Amino acid sequence: MTRNTGPATGQQAQPPRTADDSPWTDLDEAGSGLTVDNFLTTMLSQLITRLRSTVTQPYAEQFGLTVPEWRILALLAHARTLPFSELVVQSTSDKALVSRTLRLLEERGLVHLETEGNTPRKKLICSVTDAGIALHDEVMPLARRGQAEVIRQLAPEERRAVYLGLRKLLKGQG
Repeated sequence: MTRNTGPATGQQAQPPRTADDSPWTDLDEAGSGLTVDNFLTTMLSQLITRLRSTVTQPYAEQFGLTVPEWRILALLAHARTLPFSELVVQSTSDKALVSRTLRLLEERGLVHLETEGNTPRKKLICSVTDAGIALHDEVMPLARRGQAEVIRQLAPEERRAVYLGLRKLLKGQG
């Protein structure tokens, strides 16, 4: 049995890339030549998973929090009060995970949940408690340090380009 390792019919052989080369540099509208491992979505998902386990999880666990608990607590500490629906959007998590996480945080006295309205579809208002603020204020210096450590692996001009590029992509997807 012969194994064909050459390019697929009709495709040009691509020269091998160096570590500093980017398949995005000369990208055409069709995305020709992109492989799934170079998709932006794939690379961001892999990065998020790696950062969650190597940066966020250690300091969250140090304070008895899961990563979702820290995310929700940090969002509420920043906003002080958010409707449940807005908290779901900002957390980028699904409703079920946010709901479970809020109930656990409420049991620990870190958040307060209150329903608003008299209709069957009552609005849930989520607020951070004083204890939640205190815990957030303890964790945040470690969170900032961990994030800075990762960001500082990039040269200042790379940091600026990545930050502005991500902001541009986020703005365009709203």
